Amino acid sequence: MRNLAEKWPAAPDFTKATLNKDGVTVRTVSGLNQLLVSGDLAAWSKGSGLAGEGVGAGAVASGDTYMVRIARDRLLAVAEQPFPIAAGWHTAGFAVTVMDAGLHVFEIEGPDLDRLIARGTALDPGAASPSASILFAGIGVLFYRFGNPERARLHVDRGLAPYLWEWLEQAQVL
Repeated sequence: MRNLAEKWPAAPDFTKATLNKDGVTVRTVSGLNQLLVSGDLAAWSKGSGLAGEGVGAGAVASGDTYMVRIARDRLLAVAEQPFPIAAGWHTAGFAVTVMDAGLHVFEIEGPDLDRLIARGTALDPGAASPSASILFAGIGVLFYRFGNPERARLHVDRGLAPYLWEWLEQAQVL
């Protein structure tokens, strides 16, 4: 039987892979706890102890624990340590889904970050949006800046991480 996997390039070892190109560095951020929260976000804030609406596309998140806004009633809570709240439906009116294994996180940093963002999306790299959910390189990602304006994080469905890595390898930031 024919091996159809031969026509696809091998996925990189994301634990070691780093890409340095055209004034940007790309690497994988591993070990983050990611919770998808849907429903009553005010009740989530009260139950989790995390205040705020979450950052949108282009906005700067910081700290060990933060939230990324996806939609009016949905956000992604991200932390370096496990959250003290259980997954599943909460009677206060929100649901929590663990996304640790479902979303791959790329961190992109460098002085030419805005040029790369402009290459991958129609979003104005200098403008912020209420939602971090955008199309980048033709696929849906969560995009926000982290720590400073020259560092961004992209959360992408894990199955699409090799495609995005290949796109980043081939993209020319001109």
